[in-house]
Amino acid sequence: MVRKTREVGENRYREEYGRFYDEFEIGDVYEHRPNRTITAVDNYWFTLLTMNTHPLHFDNEYASGTEWGQELVNSALTLSTVLGMTVSDVSYQAVANLGWEEVRMTNPVFHGDTLSAESEVVSKRESESRPGQGIVKTETTGFNQHGDVVIEFTRSVLVPTREHAESTDDE
Repeated sequence: MVRKTREVGENRYREEYGRFYDEFEIGDVYEHRPNRTITAVDNYWFTLLTMNTHPLHFDNEYASGTEWGQELVNSALTLSTVLGMTVSDVSYQAVANLGWEEVRMTNPVFHGDTLSAESEVVSKRESESRPGQGIVKTETTGFNQHGDVVIEFTRSVLVPTREHAESTDDE
């Protein structure tokens, strides 16, 4: 893996993450790492923290009587985890997230499932109102350890060009 670094002082370097607008190419696919195994504790804490009181997420007795036969991972945790996996590739340099579209939960996620994800750049355009920045749209797919798709969504982010970012660093 090639790591990007930049000099920030004499004999001092900082690792860089993410991409600037000019580094995105339509059709490129980013395989996000690391993968993440979702535990029961992750699911319980997230579910209770977000006040989702559906017993399917934290009541084993209730969940065992459903068609799934076990507790399901909160779908918002699945979204948050897969979205988080994309940050170092897609939005680490972003000025803002502009939105998510077409979020689809295609298969359940259970305790112990290991998630992986990839994103494809589907469009990009320069911003009409913000010079030196552009809008990048990606389609992200999350998978479980068996290769089953568990989530898909489209995301748009506002990203500066490298030149614009470097010029604002100097201010």
